[in-house]
Amino acid sequence: AAAAVFGWNDYRRFSVTPLNVTQQQESIDVGRGTSFKGIVAELQRHGFSTANPWYWRLLAEQMHVAGKLHAGEYAMEPGITPRRLLADMAAGKVLQRNFTIVDGWTFAQLRQALAHAEKLKHDSATLDDATIMQKIGAGGEAPEGRFLPETYAYVKGDGDLDILRRAHVAMVKTLATLWSGRDKDLPLATPYDALILASIVEKETGRADERAKIAGVFVRRLQDHMLLQTDPSVIYGMGASYDGNIHKSDLTTDTPYNTYTRPGLPPTPIALPGKPAIEAALHPAPGDALYFVARGDGTHAFASSLTEQNRNVDCYQRKHCQ
Repeated sequence: AAAAVFGWNDYRRFSVTPLNVTQQQESIDVGRGTSFKGIVAELQRHGFSTANPWYWRLLAEQMHVAGKLHAGEYAMEPGITPRRLLADMAAGKVLQRNFTIVDGWTFAQLRQALAHAEKLKHDSATLDDATIMQKIGAGGEAPEGRFLPETYAYVKGDGDLDILRRAHVAMVKTLATLWSGRDKDLPLATPYDALILASIVEKETGRADERAKIAGVFVRRLQDHMLLQTDPSVIYGMGASYDGNIHKSDLTTDTPYNTYTRPGLPPTPIALPGKPAIEAALHPAPGDALYFVARGDGTHAFASSLTEQNRNVDCYQRKHCQ
């Protein structure tokens, strides 16, 4: 009788005592078809539990989850108890990870980041851009700018094409919604034009208080049939030849993306614009500014005339302030 009481009390203690988890972000992976005995063995192999396997079986029977545990990857957080772990497995509460698409990334940068994402199947690794777009149901589209910067949750077993497909659908829906509420009389014929302009705004500034102002400058330049003369587009067109500095010769070397030599918008977006940049492109700030120059502190000085712009360039770029 004493042994039975001791055994019962020891079992109860086991069920509510945290497992041996010493680090954050640990996990256990339960493969399809793994038996209950195999799950317990995996817990012991990782050092999460040293308890008698019969305690695990008794707890599972008591919780009515024996034979109902789902395969998948489960978080082993410090403080987790055997009872909590079995409840998570019975509910299929698998570990979710997050992948964030950063505003202003290029599609090439997005692909590089996906290639390094943990526990994600890299189905696109050997595919070219055109094939990727076809695989996600967007065949014929240029990929640049087509994916909405947001944080996307995924679980082990998901593939990078899954994330790209979701990000593409999110951009399509977001762009359609914002386009329907755009300002009137914009020099933008299609939502794709708005996406291109938004990508330029995204690369020109990361400041929330300047996006609409910069969008306003480009909208007025388009309306006045002026060259956009935006350096980020020139840099994008230079591709791998860009060495971190833009030279005068780069501004005169013609490419489809050189907005110093070609009028209008570039042929595609130059980055992945976030929702705030798209909103700015569709709701540009009013005013008469046609130029801007970086001050060197993250802000820009705006000007309505070339004379004023040249004065700002002398001050903030050449440090000849008067």
